[in-house]
Amino acid sequence: MVHRLRPVGHEFVRVAPVRLVFERETAAAPERVHRALAKDVTGWTEWFGPVTSARPLDDGAGRGIRLRGGALFRETVLVSEEPEVYAYRVDVTNAPGARALAEEWRLAPAGTGTRVRWTFAADGTAPFRLLLKAARPGLERTFRSAVTSLDRRLAG
Repeated sequence: MVHRLRPVGHEFVRVAPVRLVFERETAAAPERVHRALAKDVTGWTEWFGPVTSARPLDDGAGRGIRLRGGALFRETVLVSEEPEVYAYRVDVTNAPGARALAEEWRLAPAGTGTRVRWTFAADGTAPFRLLLKAARPGLERTFRSAVTSLDRRLAG
């Protein structure tokens, strides 16, 4: 069942009850990484493994995302400041137990490449929060794989 989440602002990524933060470096410049995150929404299916469908909504102010396994997300872009930050919140999802979700991709120069930091911020029922904390190693593997795939895609 699809349900509406509590609308949160960009600050939620710093104060959420569950915050999972991962970092990795790429060879691509921050501008190219930001463009792949913010402008090439449909391209997410090519480098972020769990994403099976990604489409921009509302002239780029939102996104519609579908993951393997059937999870659905309708998102609102909170911040898109090239080349440093891309952040969005989930407004509607079918993920049970979720009350608020937001993600931030923060990019910083690292030599000739980019340090990519992904923050997954969430609030939900106690079982939902416990599940997310238990899923941390899997989310970290997914992130590492995604950034590696994105780096290959941007180099090609």
